[in-house]
Amino acid sequence: MLRLAITGLLLSWTLSEFVIAADAPKPPNIIFIITDDQGYGDLSCHGNPILKTPNIDRLHHEGVRFTDFHVSPTCSPTRSALMTGRHEFRNGVTHTILERERLTLKATTLAQVLKSAGYTTGVFGKWHLGDEAEYQPNRRGFDEVFIHGAGGIGQSYPGSCGDAPGNSYFNPFILHNGTFEKTDGYCTDVFFNQALKWVEAKHGQQPFFCYIATNAPHGPLHVRPEDEARYTDKVRDTGSGKAATDLAKFFGMIANIDDNVGKLLARLTKLGIDRNTLVVFVNDNGGTEGVRVFNAGMRGSKVTPWLGGTRASSLWRWPGTLKPADVGGLAAHIDVFPTLAEIGGAKLTDEVKSQIEGRSLVPLLKDPQAPWADRSLVTHVGRWPKGEDPAKWKYSNCSLRTPQWHLVSIAKPGEKQWQLFDVTRDYGEKNNIAAEHPQVVADLEKSYDAWWDSVQPQLVNEKAVGPKENPYKELFVKQFGSKQ
Repeated sequence: MLRLAITGLLLSWTLSEFVIAADAPKPPNIIFIITDDQGYGDLSCHGNPILKTPNIDRLHHEGVRFTDFHVSPTCSPTRSALMTGRHEFRNGVTHTILERERLTLKATTLAQVLKSAGYTTGVFGKWHLGDEAEYQPNRRGFDEVFIHGAGGIGQSYPGSCGDAPGNSYFNPFILHNGTFEKTDGYCTDVFFNQALKWVEAKHGQQPFFCYIATNAPHGPLHVRPEDEARYTDKVRDTGSGKAATDLAKFFGMIANIDDNVGKLLARLTKLGIDRNTLVVFVNDNGGTEGVRVFNAGMRGSKVTPWLGGTRASSLWRWPGTLKPADVGGLAAHIDVFPTLAEIGGAKLTDEVKSQIEGRSLVPLLKDPQAPWADRSLVTHVGRWPKGEDPAKWKYSNCSLRTPQWHLVSIAKPGEKQWQLFDVTRDYGEKNNIAAEHPQVVADLEKSYDAWWDSVQPQLVNEKAVGPKENPYKELFVKQFGSKQ
């Protein structure tokens, strides 16, 4: 969970300055892929010694790679930041359930601003920003909606967050433009196939924004047997019994995602729109099952404020326009909204501009060595118990990051215990040097305190009361009856 502290004037770049190739489109089609619970280290291009991801690796090798890109420690928060360009707490999102996953209705979404620029928009897979009707993506700027409910297929919680009853990763019921459809196949295949069908129908008419949000490799680790079999013999040395089996399943789920990325790239080429399409790939939070094999030397995982809980893949491929390169500037999910809005040629209202905390990454996409002012990013895991005073949890599982420093507090509720790391020398966060730099700690804490105070009025979901019946269940029963 991150926040931008503006520390200087940002350079302004127009799309015409950004475009390198003479035949590059203005604007391009945009396909944005986000996976669920896959960590930064769960790619072979990032050094994983077991997992092979040749197609995602292709996005890495043929595109711009942000090597210090950060998201939130859990899924709804990251998605709300991507959709709005600001920290999730400002969207009222402090959890993944309990009505606290709902994206405030006062926010303008990325899909809405791209529609204003002439795009047609589609979402395929996971939404997880509110299951009640007014929070659904069809009311947040998406023309085509093909999604499951809650934070995962088959999940259900009291109140507003839940999927269709008894849903499964195989042959799932998917809500397609307001009506449930029984699909045929594995969930990841289903989402990509539907997205590609939509892309084939829409390309050439107007630019499209295609948001593919996979449910995999989030648990439960339901995987196609043939995908699990790819890693059954490869993980025996990394665990035993259930641990090894789970790892084979997890890697198999990612291998299936990778296959689908390959199919997508092949289809873009076949349709003749490869060079007219920007493909972006990210993961939604720190690693999970795979961190015991490889975590790129980082400390922490999902649901932690350590770098291992927030560092994510950020791969941007646009053949003929973006030159392959590594970008080391400190970047974040809040930067995606202004970046894609600029690339898409959207004209933002003053109200939307005031919403955005992130920076356009266009200067760095054009030139990896472009000036990039220092900034600070705030992470807070949130997830305090429903009904409790957030102030009690102010210093629990939080951090503030600058290009050099990472200030972290892993404290019990009501307590504060800062640790400080110089991440330019210690990216693994092994040496706490808070005692050696008390003034740095004091300065960073002051910045964090100011941020905390500023977001309190925007925590609009803390006392929200959910519906008596889960909206997806209610809609499902209305369509099919109490028994399906």
